[in-house]
Amino acid sequence: MELERKFEIDDVFGKKMKLNEAENGAIGKAAFTHYLQSNDLDKQLFKNEAVKFYKEYSEIVHGEKFSWEVAEEAVQYSLFGNEATFAEPEGNTQFRFIDLFAGIGGFRLAMQSLGGKCVFSSEWDEQAKKTYFANFGEVPFGDITKEETKQFIPDGFEVLCAGFPCQAFSIAGRRGGFEDTRGTLFFDVAEIIKRKKPKAFFLENVKGLRNHDKGRTLATILNVLRQDLGYYVPEPQIMNARDFGVPQNRERIFIVGFRSDLGIDHFEYPEPLDKVVAFEDVKEVEPVSVKYFLSTQYLKTLKEHKNRHLSKGNGFGYEIIPDDGTANAVVCGGMGRERNLVYDDRLEDFTPVTHIKGEVNREGIRKMTPREWARLQGFPDEFLIPVADASAYKQFGNSVAVPAIRATAKEIIDKLLIYANRK
Repeated sequence: MELERKFEIDDVFGKKMKLNEAENGAIGKAAFTHYLQSNDLDKQLFKNEAVKFYKEYSEIVHGEKFSWEVAEEAVQYSLFGNEATFAEPEGNTQFRFIDLFAGIGGFRLAMQSLGGKCVFSSEWDEQAKKTYFANFGEVPFGDITKEETKQFIPDGFEVLCAGFPCQAFSIAGRRGGFEDTRGTLFFDVAEIIKRKKPKAFFLENVKGLRNHDKGRTLATILNVLRQDLGYYVPEPQIMNARDFGVPQNRERIFIVGFRSDLGIDHFEYPEPLDKVVAFEDVKEVEPVSVKYFLSTQYLKTLKEHKNRHLSKGNGFGYEIIPDDGTANAVVCGGMGRERNLVYDDRLEDFTPVTHIKGEVNREGIRKMTPREWARLQGFPDEFLIPVADASAYKQFGNSVAVPAIRATAKEIIDKLLIYANRK
């Protein structure tokens, strides 16, 4: 019997594959793709769900009936090819890590480039999963707050990575310990650290976490990591993507920790690079579609909105980034694009290709493209964008800046290697 050798995006996420709508189908896809990329140490963790998924996949997509034994043999010998752009090469693994709140894989790109092997990923957003799968050949597991997801996390990995969302904690009148974080996503991160005891963790969050709830939220987080979980956690640091080779002013808080028995009691975050970059370094080389250029009506609305705020002494409103300038932080929502408009005088055909009010503006003002946003976040041009623009902007806006993550991760791994050499 000839078996399919490739796992195409349309087969996994297209209309033919109805399992996407069911929780067991989502788990099956994740387990199957994790199985194909796991080593012998972790394969048994994913095997049963992988085989079950393969049987259902074959019957739904191809109309073939497979016995459990045949499906098990097919999965066991990994007959599906992995042609993902950033699929991990065999061998040369320096450390193992897990990718929580994975988004589109910014942490994974950074860690893999340092010799890391991802042994588990999770992400709840279905569109982000498409992008993750297209680039890494792996479907992340879903909701990490559910025990049925956590049961697939292997033992023995060295580093936990998580760009977890910030939520308020109810700590009034209490000490702000582990139990006080229940009901927040940080609690699930902390619980996994407590269960699996990785050698290190690397957490990322918005800059505002430092002052959230007058500093009490961060204090609670640090208390849990240091006192309850027993990790050495140096003072968190605000890191700017601009300092690590991308022309974007994006500040985020990084929190690093090491298991106390390692004897690591000192850590220095990486110093900014001595490298000047500007938007022109990431600007599209070829002329872009007219769809990215603003309509006269939209531009008029933006100008009126900005003028109203200026009259009140506020600095809100759209912004045009010059070619020799630095972009504002790319974030979700309209303002993420409106505060990162650019000039581009290369458009020759002003015929609209979308339904817009008014004509295309003749001032050469356009939005940045998703590829430009990808470059601002440090993603290589080989990184595939298989989703519509609206989803792409959201995904890159939510992502970590890869170069800043990589620079910090290198310091973490160097510390772990020093510890390993001491043993």
